[in-house]
Amino acid sequence: MTQISAAWVKDERLQALLVALGEGDDEARVVGGAVRNTLMDRPVTDIDIATTTRPEETIRRAEAIGLKTVPTGIAHGTVTVVSDGRPYEVTTLRRDIETDGRHAVVTFGRDWQADAERRDFTINALYADREGRVLDLVGGLADLERGMLRFIGDAEQRILEDRLRILRFFRFFAWYGRGRPDADGLRAATRLKDGLTKLSAERVWNEMRKLLAAPDPSRALLWMRQTGALTVALPESERWGIDDIHALVETERVRGWAPDALLRLMAIVPPDPARLSALSQRLKLANHERDRLLAFANEPEPDPDESDRMLKARLFLGNRQASEDRLRLALAKAQGKVAGDPAALETVAKLTARLATVNTFTAPSFPLKGEDLLAKGFRSGPVLGKEIDRLKQIWVKSGFTLGREDLLAASTSPETQGD
Repeated sequence: MTQISAAWVKDERLQALLVALGEGDDEARVVGGAVRNTLMDRPVTDIDIATTTRPEETIRRAEAIGLKTVPTGIAHGTVTVVSDGRPYEVTTLRRDIETDGRHAVVTFGRDWQADAERRDFTINALYADREGRVLDLVGGLADLERGMLRFIGDAEQRILEDRLRILRFFRFFAWYGRGRPDADGLRAATRLKDGLTKLSAERVWNEMRKLLAAPDPSRALLWMRQTGALTVALPESERWGIDDIHALVETERVRGWAPDALLRLMAIVPPDPARLSALSQRLKLANHERDRLLAFANEPEPDPDESDRMLKARLFLGNRQASEDRLRLALAKAQGKVAGDPAALETVAKLTARLATVNTFTAPSFPLKGEDLLAKGFRSGPVLGKEIDRLKQIWVKSGFTLGREDLLAASTSPETQGD
């Protein structure tokens, strides 16, 4: 029998909860990601528990040992139990009896096999008891060993139960799969891809963001494109293509850049402000994601021969993050051409120097204040703001060398102000 001995298995908080839920003829086991990731030597963040106790009994037993409970999804058997600030999602064994393709009506039970068979992928249906002994009812251990992401039972039926599983199939493949995805899963995703249009925008982007954050999402994106699922989820990528994603991932690896889901999104969509504005609205991106995406779209293509002086001027007056995003993508694209075009090495070197300037640039302080112009006779208002902006342009063009007196001398006469 496979047994795990990770630190979380011995955690006193978890042990106390498992003991309480397992009293009498009841059982409770950790399930899903914590077991899977431990077996793959990956970090464990969340710990979910499956139990034969019904939700009301889960609450009673948890509170009897002094733990806080929150009925987060009690209709589906889920109670969040909080122990010393650590949340555990505890769900009663269940079986789906009705589904509309996204939400299921469930019945509670005590059958571990039935509970395993209602889950999505074999590698997500692994259980571990409080001693760390692993229970595998659907072949998840063998699939983990060979890097196979496989639906439990009939792939098409699993997707019809929950259309989001198409995106989860590719997302989990990006994180855990090796080689080629399961053929039955690919065929089912191809046939049922139009069902993605019925999902909420937030869920689509949440899955795509997680997929793009994988160490290397390039193979998953390729298979998504092959099945047509990528076009449905992200139509902007259809004519633009995903060819640059592999070069970006490789450049990240070589240069030590952390995976950046939004930068990877930029690599597979056209830098068109109108289209990316529509994308942001459709997928309901967070404000900071939308703003970064649109700043990228409005930023000019990097010029490898741009001088440091000109670049610093743009950084001061423009959007530093957008400049960095554009430079990183351009650098990755050039890096991807080096093998077949030695001349690309020079471009890589120049773009590397431009990126270094961006990363080390510290915006200097403008030496002139509004009070200086007010003392000269200017009045508060829009005209004063325009004059300050005009003087900033002069100061930036000087390479930030002009001082306060120089700028005052360059200012217009207050008498020229309009009413």
